[in-house]
Formats: sequence, C-alpha cells, structure tokens
Amino acid sequence: MNLLLAEVAQATQRLAAAGVPSPRFDAEELAAYVHEVKRGELHTVADGEFDARYWEVISRREAREPLQHITGRAFFRYLELLVGPGVFVPRPETESVVGWAIDALRSMDVAEPLVVDLCTGSGAIALALAQEVPRSRVHAVELSEQAYGWARRNVDASPDASRISLVQGDATTAFEDRPELHGRFDLVISNPPYIPLTEWEYVAPEARDHDPELALFSGEDGLDAIRGIEKVAARLLRPGGVVVIEHADTQGGLVPWIFREESGWTDAADHRDLNNRPRFATARRAAL
Repeated sequence: MNLLLAEVAQATQRLAAAGVPSPRFDAEELAAYVHEVKRGELHTVADGEFDARYWEVISRREAREPLQHITGRAFFRYLELLVGPGVFVPRPETESVVGWAIDALRSMDVAEPLVVDLCTGSGAIALALAQEVPRSRVHAVELSEQAYGWARRNVDASPDASRISLVQGDATTAFEDRPELHGRFDLVISNPPYIPLTEWEYVAPEARDHDPELALFSGEDGLDAIRGIEKVAARLLRPGGVVVIEHADTQGGLVPWIFREESGWTDAADHRDLNNRPRFATARRAAL
C-alpha cells in the first residue's frame, strides 16, 4: 500500500467518527481532488508526491462542510456542475424526479417541448432536461441572487445554453407578466423548499449549516412553496401538461391532495424513489 492509500484509510476512520454518511467515498474523492487524479488512480500517486493539503480538506469535511463545497463541483446525472456557498447542492434523489420528467416529455407528441424549472438553484434540473431532451426549450427560475449566479455560470458553460432561458424571480409568481406563456408549457418541474420550520434541528449539518435557508424551509408544514407552485403550474400548463414536484418522504400522500380535481387537475399521484420512499408527486392538467 502506498502512502496516499494509507492516509485515505486513516481519513476514512476520521470521517466515519465525525458522522459523515459516506466516509470512504469522501476520503477517496478528496484525495483525488487534491492530487488531481481520478479515484481509480490513487494507487499511482508516488509517496514523494503526497500533498499535505489533503489533511486540510479532510478537516473541513470532518467539520461537515459539504464535499461539493470543498471540491467546487457536483455531479448530477450526466452533468458536472459548479457549486459553492449560496446555492443548494443537488442531491442524487432528485435524479429520479428528472428521470420521470424526461420519460413524460419523450412520451408526448410534441416536437419541441416547453418546460419550466421552478427553484432551479444550480440549474441542475434545467440543464439535465435540456441535455437529455435535445429539442426541448427550458425556462429556469431562481429567486436567490447568489444561487442565480451559480446557475448563470453553469448555463453559460453548457452546450445547450441557447435552449435555456434563465431568469431571476419568485417561483410562486413566475411569468405573471408574460401572458404569452400562460397555458403553453408541457411540463412544470420543481425541487422546492419543503422542510417544515419545526424540523430545523433534525436537518443534516451539511444542509442546515451550508445550504441556503431559502432552498430548505417552507412554512410550518413545509408545504407553503408547493401550494404556491400549484397555482403557477395551473396558470402555465397547457391542457394535458404535467407537473412533477419533489417533496420529503414524510409528506407522501399529502402533496397529491394539493392538486385537486376541482382546481383542474387529474391523475395526481405520489411516486417512490429507489429506496421505496415517497419522494415526488405528479399531476396532469385536465383537458378542456
């Protein structure tokens, strides 16, 4: 075993003791980041090339600073995104939400699907949809000035930038002043804030202490933003268009009730993630 691998083993133990959920992966990822190699190439780093900065970044991760803030990048589906303080770090569970949306768009008989991503954050969802549904046109909305800056950098770096329109604004009032867009969208998607204010102390330190509060908390029951987005989706979707919205697993069964038949919705349902937990809801705008 070379020196770096021995240090990675030590770092793994330290991160595990600190409660980091994936200590081995993070220890290896940080070693690869510091030494500018791939994780599978750590064994090729000569002992004389060991960089003591590794222990600096391990200390930061040990203090529960997000891995992605340390490396400055986050991976989401087929994307590598720039992230850092002030923007919500995209999570793996949201990839299932996007997968459902992509399948829904591909099943539509629409040459150039029109999509809106509300609460876009880093732009992860908007960029994934533009990449994987090549003729789609995506509008992305973000309220936070800092998060908008990160999304702007990610969109500008994308080969699909010409099909993405990024605007700074409130998701719960999106495009009120754009009547030409009302009733036009094929899909509305969102990973909104959904954590109840009462659960602040139970949130993982990586999120509670580093993700922006604006992206996490939404009223006493966590559903305020989703209620607002329901109204926006009702205004923006065409008949037959669909909405897909992420929520907490503890909110399974609650979110579909927000998309009521008397408000013009049909087929409201919850969906489970790979761990069999209810994690997102969908509904269809009723035909006229």
